[in-house]
Amino acid sequence: MGNIIKRKVSFIRDNGIQVNEAIREKELRVIGPDGEQYGVLSRDEALRKADDLELDLIKIGGNQTPPVCKIADFGKYLYEKERKEKENKKNQKQQELKELRMTPNIDTNDLNTKISAARKFIEKGHKIKVTLRFRGREMTRTQSFEHVLTNFAEQLKDVAVIEKGAKTEGRNMSIVIAPKK
Repeated sequence: MGNIIKRKVSFIRDNGIQVNEAIREKELRVIGPDGEQYGVLSRDEALRKADDLELDLIKIGGNQTPPVCKIADFGKYLYEKERKEKENKKNQKQQELKELRMTPNIDTNDLNTKISAARKFIEKGHKIKVTLRFRGREMTRTQSFEHVLTNFAEQLKDVAVIEKGAKTEGRNMSIVIAPKK
């Protein structure tokens, strides 16, 4: 009995990759296992080449004409793809929106403490939402306290820019500050 090659025949639904007989296009641009270009081949010819190398034919670029397929071990291909995705995810920089809350009648030392905390967040690459919370009679003079937010942003102008200006929402007035690019 000769070598019997097991092929993955079905369409892989969970990740959408077509393998071997699941590929229905008549002509394919084929890449070899070492990255060499085999050019445009018929589907049967590409499957034969994959059989000869005892590997799978994997459709990797379905949007092109003709679709791009690679001859490789399917398990190894999935492993490499998953590893690259994890590596890319790890290298992505997450930008969070941090919120600093304060009252309009904040003392100078307290304001400086909030500014130094904001500076640390900005240096780490986070955006900051600075919120003034109004209580009782302070609600009647919300616009007169806008200078507190502009002063806050002015103190950080060397490392940050105002992304969204002062906006009143109910009992709060807020401003969004983002790091300089």
